[in-house]
Amino acid sequence: MSQAEQPLISHLVELRTRLMRSILAILLVFVGLIYFSNNIYDFVAQPLLSQLPEGTSMIATDVATPFITPIKLTLMVSFFVAIPYLLYQAWAFIAPGLYQHERRMVLPLVASSAVLFYAGMAFAYYVVFPLVFGFFTSTAPAGVTVATDIASYLDFVLTLFFAFGVAFEIPIATILLCWTGVTTPKSLKEKRPYVIVGVFVVGMLLTPPDVFSQTLLAIPMWALWELGLFFARFYVKKDDAAEQAQVDEEH
Repeated sequence: MSQAEQPLISHLVELRTRLMRSILAILLVFVGLIYFSNNIYDFVAQPLLSQLPEGTSMIATDVATPFITPIKLTLMVSFFVAIPYLLYQAWAFIAPGLYQHERRMVLPLVASSAVLFYAGMAFAYYVVFPLVFGFFTSTAPAGVTVATDIASYLDFVLTLFFAFGVAFEIPIATILLCWTGVTTPKSLKEKRPYVIVGVFVVGMLLTPPDVFSQTLLAIPMWALWELGLFFARFYVKKDDAAEQAQVDEEH
């Protein structure tokens, strides 16, 4: 084996190790939460249950659905709970290849990513769900009983959780684009009209096909893009000479 291949193999081994640790972390959280799977589903279903007409409830249209659906939700919750550890594993994998000043800049971004993802999920649960479900249940035609299947409801809320969690990462993506030199804050400001149109298109693609949830996703995405644009000024890529001079001073 050549010397060039050895570092590649060692990197692949380390990557496999960190992936296995990440999977193990998710499974450990899952084992700890599995007993409370029904309680977890009750909590997630509360925004819809509170909007249903009196005397109605959610339904299960398949024999195994009452068992499988809470288990599926618990597995997804385990993934969400383990996100800080997953990000730590990603950070530990890339950190050795970074300069000291780059580590100081990347670490806050990694921590902020987890916080923003959770903030997006919380925004969906406490703000979007009550508005969306209140609107849907109030517009049902006369004579129609609203009785949502629990599996369909889970797919709907997981889509929104993931969509809002990812959408709240926009500040991080904006900062990284400026830091890596792909673009600049000035260039992004000039593209603001296109960004506004773009966030509504993304909102349409990431959310269920209703204008209500699309708008509730697009507006926060625009605000978060503006927030990322503000902080991107502190992560503007330096020219090579200045960056190398700073590295030499640190060493």
